[in-house]
Amino acid sequence: MTIPTELIGSIPRPPELQAAMAAHGAGEIDDAAFAEVQQQAVSDTIRRLEETGSPVVTDGEQSKPSFVTYPIAGSSQLAPAGAVIPFADGHQRQLPVLTGGPFRYQAHAVDYLRAAQALATVPVKQAVIAPSAMSLLYPSEPIDGYPREAFLADLINEAEADIRSCLDAGAQSVQLDFTEGRLSLKLDPSGGVLDQFIELNNQVLERFSAEERAKIGVHTCPGGDQDSTHSLDVDYTGLLPKMLQLKAGNFYVQLASEPDPEKVLAVIAEYLPTDARVFVGVIDPIDPRVETPEEVRDRVLAAARHLPVDRLGTCDDCGFSPFADDTSTSRETAFAKIKARLEGTRLAAEQLGV
Repeated sequence: MTIPTELIGSIPRPPELQAAMAAHGAGEIDDAAFAEVQQQAVSDTIRRLEETGSPVVTDGEQSKPSFVTYPIAGSSQLAPAGAVIPFADGHQRQLPVLTGGPFRYQAHAVDYLRAAQALATVPVKQAVIAPSAMSLLYPSEPIDGYPREAFLADLINEAEADIRSCLDAGAQSVQLDFTEGRLSLKLDPSGGVLDQFIELNNQVLERFSAEERAKIGVHTCPGGDQDSTHSLDVDYTGLLPKMLQLKAGNFYVQLASEPDPEKVLAVIAEYLPTDARVFVGVIDPIDPRVETPEEVRDRVLAAARHLPVDRLGTCDDCGFSPFADDTSTSRETAFAKIKARLEGTRLAAEQLGV
């Protein structure tokens, strides 16, 4: 396909995996039995993605507890009552809070990547959490003997290792999930927190060569959990000019659910770096209706009126189940939407003559 197209990452977990998650949490099955069910879900996910004709796949994040907490699962240096993520429908997600140092990742994304590569017959991309999201773990009051500066130095090293190990293992691309970027403007409209996030993420990205950064992307969206968002009401014009300063080669931008996509596309066209590609969201995972290929085609053609086709790609707005317990979208709906994205992108490419 001449216009590249990729999914963002997560796919809804099958009922068998949901049941195993509950049983494992209750101590009814051991780690080995749980891992076997996870492996079966990964295998089924990759098989079904390849059956849609996806040129690039992921493991669907079937084994991740969530897109954000995978590096810290099982850590003994955490306590509850960390940063709260409020969603528009009233529900919340809450991060833990760090209680001591040094800060170390307990799991690395390369392990998920290698498991997927062993099953896939096409290239595999890997999503990782942006260091800016992990920075929210540090409490407002300093930790005795472990100042914030030391934590950030450790975090930068850990985030670099998480990305680099995936590149070294042959990932087709590595995608930093940066959903907290748009949320930061809701919590701090002055943009100060966003500026801190951009600076921190760039401290990691600047450790990579230009060739490596060409395979690194950043994903932004207003959140997606239980068919709700946390920051869709935040104007993109406050985020994108700063986000596009990140030293990445690819940007994955939620757009299908945006109320004024033409306005957003104009901002992207103005600020997109000359050596970067933008993947525009053409599928809304929260909308239960499956888009038609023709709708997708028209969304791609609209983007092509603002952006050079050779710097354009397509994606879904967000993962279909970023948190493991989110069952608001079925697997069948997710795969049908992915198929529509693929077919609609192909139709647009044909009409554009590329």
